[in-house]
Amino acid sequence: MSRSVAYTSSPLLASKTPVWRSKFIVAAIAVGFLALAGRAAWVQVFANDFFQKQGEVRFARTLELPATRGRILDRNGLLLASSVPAPSIWAIPEDVDRDRAKLVQLAKLLEMPVADLDKKLENEDKTFVWLKRQVDEDVAKQVAALDIKGIYQRKEYKRQYPEGEAAAHVVGFTNVEDIGQEGMELAFQKQLAGRAGMRHVIKDRLGRVVEDVGEQVLPVPGKDMQLSIDSKVQFFAYQKLRDAVIENRAKAGSVVVMDAATGEVLALANYPSYSPNKRQNLSGEQLRNRALTDTFEPGSTMKPFTIGLALETGLVTPQTPIQTAPGYVMMSGMKISDSHAHGMLTVQEVIQKSSNVGTLKIALQMQPRQMWELFTQAGFGQKPQITFPGAVSGRVRPYKTWKPVEQATMSYGYGLSASLFQMARSYTVWAHDGQIIPATLIKTDEPVTGVQVFSPKTAAEVRTMLQMAAGPGGTGPKAQTLGYSVGGKSGTAYKQVGKGYVTNKYRSWFVGIAPIDKPRIIVAVMVDEPSAGKYFGGDVAAPIFSTTVQQTLRLMGVQPDMTVKPQVVVNAVEESF
Repeated sequence: MSRSVAYTSSPLLASKTPVWRSKFIVAAIAVGFLALAGRAAWVQVFANDFFQKQGEVRFARTLELPATRGRILDRNGLLLASSVPAPSIWAIPEDVDRDRAKLVQLAKLLEMPVADLDKKLENEDKTFVWLKRQVDEDVAKQVAALDIKGIYQRKEYKRQYPEGEAAAHVVGFTNVEDIGQEGMELAFQKQLAGRAGMRHVIKDRLGRVVEDVGEQVLPVPGKDMQLSIDSKVQFFAYQKLRDAVIENRAKAGSVVVMDAATGEVLALANYPSYSPNKRQNLSGEQLRNRALTDTFEPGSTMKPFTIGLALETGLVTPQTPIQTAPGYVMMSGMKISDSHAHGMLTVQEVIQKSSNVGTLKIALQMQPRQMWELFTQAGFGQKPQITFPGAVSGRVRPYKTWKPVEQATMSYGYGLSASLFQMARSYTVWAHDGQIIPATLIKTDEPVTGVQVFSPKTAAEVRTMLQMAAGPGGTGPKAQTLGYSVGGKSGTAYKQVGKGYVTNKYRSWFVGIAPIDKPRIIVAVMVDEPSAGKYFGGDVAAPIFSTTVQQTLRLMGVQPDMTVKPQVVVNAVEESF
């Protein structure tokens, strides 16, 4: 039998409730509500920026939209460098599906050991790791087909260099971030790079884009650049240089081909070289642009400047006799000699026979200041005004410190230094009627204005001497070219090691112009340390000059200015057999 309870008779309910307690409870609820309302107002109104930023840190991302890098073209519009799509593979390690079979396939596609892939996926950063940058699009498609959770791709671009090692030192290369590291890629990084765009998005925990925020900033593509380089001339010059360096068992070599009318560089090649498409294990020997960065004592290629100054000042004429017997001169305990004793020579023959004695006898009749001013006017001792990294100035010491023996040796190219590029540019004074003109690696259609160093008459007289030097009886007959008249000067300089010269190491030079009456090109060649028995510039460097001149003038459409005798062709054919 259940027992009923009379709740209404409960003394607890019958007792009076104090009024203050109900008011307190209502007040507490009101205060709590106000606190929540105040907090909501603080979060949503007054401190909105802070909390918005905290949300963005966790979920909002700014994605960079890479700009397409500008192309580098040769003077005829042929590609020297261009960008192609190359996706990069990345992962969120903590989200990666560890299906072993798929990971093995992934490692194979990325051309890495499975152990290396595992190591990357065990990265300390569990939210991001690069697996491989810039893979081929076919590889990227196969990676996507594996459909591995946590593996993603990013659109990037990779540079390609169609001319390979032939133009490597001119064009240069970029790194994996598409930033120029060498050559024109570095010199014109800002123009080529363009400006990257931006896309603001919200991502979920898995890194997936779930919403775009705001407007996109579209990328601005980089500007194309057209160089003065002719890729055909560049390839041919590089090929002939490489063959000559190997044949002469030389350490290295360089060649510069310049348009004598505009100062445009048609070719600039060095050997050893490298492939900018494959840059693993590169050495400084391969990367160095020797034509611009290395300086040497130019030797006899400086003699035309000394003789030109003497002609310009009226000190001598081309027919002035100079006594060079007995073939040497003693100065300050130093014996300065010619390779052969010649006796009496005219000024023309001093250049033709490359007489050190004849040159210094003429030079010592002039003031050191005159020679120094001429050398600096011709660009020696000054950094070339060319937009290219690493171009050096060479060295010409102040004339006030010259001793007579130093003035004598500088007259024939010892005691000062220059780069091959400087030598090529300096010879524009002979090719451009006495004017030295600016050199450029950028194609230009603007008329060129030079600085008058010699009179046109002196320039013409020196051109005749250069033609004699490159002809029969001169020091560079191997510079002769079928169908075209040429003029130039060979040089053979001992290499300086420490404070002295080594008598069994040489640098062989040849610098010249063609055709001789209306010069169109200047070609400068240097071969470093030939060791196959020949070392004179006329034997080692002149043949490279000859073949480069002939090919370049043919490509330029320059008509031969010399009659080609049939027997010469027959002899050449007979010799080839």
